[in-house]
Amino acid sequence: MFNANQIAEEFLSTSQKLAAGYQTLQSIEQVEVGTTPKELVWSSDKIKMYHYTRNTPPKCATPVLVSFAMLNRHDVLDLQSDRSLMKKLVDEGLDVYIMDWGYHNRADRYLTMEDYIDGYMNDAVDFLRKRHKVAKIHKMGICQGGTFSMIYAALYPHKLQSLTTYVAPYDFSTTKCMLYKWTKYIDVDAMVDAVGTVPGELIDGAFGMLKPSMNVSKYLGVMDSLEDKDKLLNFLRMEKWKSDLPAIPGEMYRKYIKDLFRDNKLVQGTFELGGRTVDLKNATMPFLNVYATDDTIIPNESTINVMSLIGSTDKREYPFPGGHIGVFVGGRSQKELAPAVAKWVCERCS
Repeated sequence: MFNANQIAEEFLSTSQKLAAGYQTLQSIEQVEVGTTPKELVWSSDKIKMYHYTRNTPPKCATPVLVSFAMLNRHDVLDLQSDRSLMKKLVDEGLDVYIMDWGYHNRADRYLTMEDYIDGYMNDAVDFLRKRHKVAKIHKMGICQGGTFSMIYAALYPHKLQSLTTYVAPYDFSTTKCMLYKWTKYIDVDAMVDAVGTVPGELIDGAFGMLKPSMNVSKYLGVMDSLEDKDKLLNFLRMEKWKSDLPAIPGEMYRKYIKDLFRDNKLVQGTFELGGRTVDLKNATMPFLNVYATDDTIIPNESTINVMSLIGSTDKREYPFPGGHIGVFVGGRSQKELAPAVAKWVCERCS
C-alpha cells in the first residue's frame, strides 16, 4: 500500500507534469495532419480525388488510386512527414491519388453502395485511365475501402492492373471480434429509418467498446510526454484524426451491415450490386493482401479467407506485425511495409 509520503510525492509529480504540459500546449498554435503536398484533380458531388505531387518521374507510370474507409478521414495515411504511408509510397516511386469521401449530411441518406462503387469509384478510375492514357490502373483499398475495392475488382477486372488491400474485412462469419457479433443483432433498418445518415460518433462508440481500457491507458501514457512537444504533437495529431468522424449515408450503411456483416453474402457468392452477382473469381488481377497480425478490429480470419475465393493466380499475403492502425502510422510501416508494397506494385507495372 502507498504511505502518505508516497501519495504526496505522486501528487507533486503529477502536478508538475500538468504544469509543464500546460506550458507545452501554450506553445502549440495549430495541429496539422495530411500535409504531404497534393492537388485536387477531380470531384463529383461531395467526393473528391487528390493527386500527391512529385518532383521526379515515378518508377511506375501506371497510377495508383487509394480508397480509405468512410467512417474516418484518410488523413491517418498522412499523419505527419515521418509517419505517412502516402508520402512513403510516393518516395518509393509510385504515382499516388487518393479518394476523399467528403462529409455527408441528411441530404445524402439515400446514397447507395452502388452510388459509391459503380458511380464515384468507377468514375474516378475512368478519369485516371483517360488522364494517363492507360487501360488499367493500380488500386489500393484500406479497411472498408478495401472491401469496396475488392467488389469493384470483381465487377471491373479489365480496369485494374493490380489490387492491394490493407486490413480489409471480407468474411464476416468469425466471432472473434465483438463488432462482428453485435452487427448480427442490431436493427439497422430501425436505425437508418430514424436518423437517415448514421452519425460517425455512434459507430465510433462501438469501436471504443471493443477495448475500453485503451481510452484510459492512452491518457495515462501521455502524462509522461507532456514536456516533450514532438511527442505531444504526435498524440494530438492522432486525437484530431480520431475525432473527425463523418456521418455515413443510411442506405449504403443498411446494405453494408445486412448483406455483408449479417448475411456474409460476399464470400458466399450471393452478394449483388446493381442487379449483378459479385463473383470473386472474376478478380483475376495480381492481388496483395496486407493484414495486421494483432488486429482487434478486423480479425485475421476475416481478411485471409478471401485468398481461396478470388480468381487471381498471382496473389500474396503480407502479415504485418502490429495492430490495425499501426499498418499506417507505425515506424515499421515506414521502414518495411510501404517499401515492400511499392516494390510489389512496381514489379507489376504495365
